[in-house]
Amino acid sequence: MSRLASRALRWLMVLGAALLLAPAHAQLTLDVPPQVSLLTFGPGDIYWQRFGHNALLLRAADGRAAVFNYGTFDFQQKSFFLNFARGQMRYRLDVDSFDRTLRMYAAEGRWIFEQRLALDDEQRRDLAAFLAANLKPENVEYRYDYFADNCSTRVRDALDQVLHGALKAQIEPLPTPVTYREEVVRLMSPDKPLAVGMDLGLGPSADRPINLWQHSFLPLTLMQAVRDVRLTDASGAERALVESEGWIYRPQASEEAEPAGLTGLLPLSLLGAGLAVLLLLTRALRRFGLMRWTYAMLTMAISAVAGVTGLVMLAAWALTEHWGMWANQNLLLFNPLLLALIPVWAGAVRGGWYPAAWAVRVAQLALLIAVAAVAIKSVPGMQQHNLPWIALMLPLQMAMTWTLRAAHRSPPIWSR
Repeated sequence: MSRLASRALRWLMVLGAALLLAPAHAQLTLDVPPQVSLLTFGPGDIYWQRFGHNALLLRAADGRAAVFNYGTFDFQQKSFFLNFARGQMRYRLDVDSFDRTLRMYAAEGRWIFEQRLALDDEQRRDLAAFLAANLKPENVEYRYDYFADNCSTRVRDALDQVLHGALKAQIEPLPTPVTYREEVVRLMSPDKPLAVGMDLGLGPSADRPINLWQHSFLPLTLMQAVRDVRLTDASGAERALVESEGWIYRPQASEEAEPAGLTGLLPLSLLGAGLAVLLLLTRALRRFGLMRWTYAMLTMAISAVAGVTGLVMLAAWALTEHWGMWANQNLLLFNPLLLALIPVWAGAVRGGWYPAAWAVRVAQLALLIAVAAVAIKSVPGMQQHNLPWIALMLPLQMAMTWTLRAAHRSPPIWSR
């Protein structure tokens, strides 16, 4: 099937579901409103599946069932990767048959859990109308935000809409012991380099305590949160929001390893201290050509990696809408100024290396800025979980600055 035909078929399915479920177009939903369930899907193996997923399942009285999914994106979308980099990704609401959804997630080995919701007839009709309105071409896409507006928060907000704020009123006051950073790094930990990169790239806004409403950006959290929600009808009688729940699909080998936590202080401390000692040692043994080359390669590599990383952080803050990356204090440690020193370090392979005074001043300024990353922790509201990165970069910058200053003050080897 061609891509054009595939898209046409997809829109026909969307239109059919809208006609089935929208009260304005279908007598079926006026007379017998659909049964509503919250579906939660387990994490997958691909990095964008690590957070799990959820959707709304609407079952009509005649047995037809449609799954409404706010987590659809298209790599072929115009400027997809540019929008991704700028924090302007466009996601969309999609609708598919329940059978096809079940087959797709089962093929990926991801569990499926259903919670039937005890909505009254009016609430079911309202939800059907809300979803049908969201399927209109002018509404079907939305601006995706990792924490504040994703597939799970869209499902959460749709339910809260028809519950007239009862969901938010009950779960927003509840604190949680976690932050956005902790949850992101924990769930991405099976892909260790990606988890470490996200820890490095997130700023202080990711370290603020979050309540249960905010925490429901994770599908599994929303699944657990709705269990404790109570509804009150017009007569004052109370009922649980979740009428019944159970597994739809659970793979036999579904034992999932508990994801790890934040980037460890000890590993980065040891790495920083070890590299700093190596820098001091190779500089002390500079009379040997191999040691000079090792020192030069290390200092150039550290400056290049730190400088480029700092430029990425600066660009994320200044040029994108990834608010979780703004004001990242790791920028004080991974300083773009270090890029200016790369040609200086290259000269260290020579026995007659004598760095200029300006290079010493640049290194000292970068070190002073790095020290500010420690001092800023005493400022209220500026706390960021980046002690491991301080433990990595501060010893390196101290060793680099000390050896550079010593080389500037000492006569070259060949002149002795």
